[in-house]
Amino acid sequence: QLQLVESGGGLVQPGGSLKLSCASSGFTFSSYTMKWYRQAPGKEREWVATIGPTGGSPTYSDSMKGRSTISRDNANNTGYLQMNSLKADDTATYYCNLVGAGSNFWGQGTQVTVSS
Repeated sequence: QLQLVESGGGLVQPGGSLKLSCASSGFTFSSYTMKWYRQAPGKEREWVATIGPTGGSPTYSDSMKGRSTISRDNANNTGYLQMNSLKADDTATYYCNLVGAGSNFWGQGTQVTVSS
């Protein structure tokens, strides 16, 4: 069964950090480009970061560049998004996305709330 499960979200104060995880099963994880997106209430889903199948070519949205690091552990079929210096505007549901071979898979999301 194909499954993507995000975790690591929660409530954090402004300036704090969180590390999100994306655990996959049923995939040949290393065959897929991994992306993170986020969606705030009342807003469209927004791309956050991308990493290639073997961990190369990480790219970031302007809003997250310099404050986040995308990574992956293909041996454990898991991807990550480390976020630092979090702001209230980062409050959103964060989604993991695997893309490749004409397929596109999404997790259920993990909520990140940045508030004092």
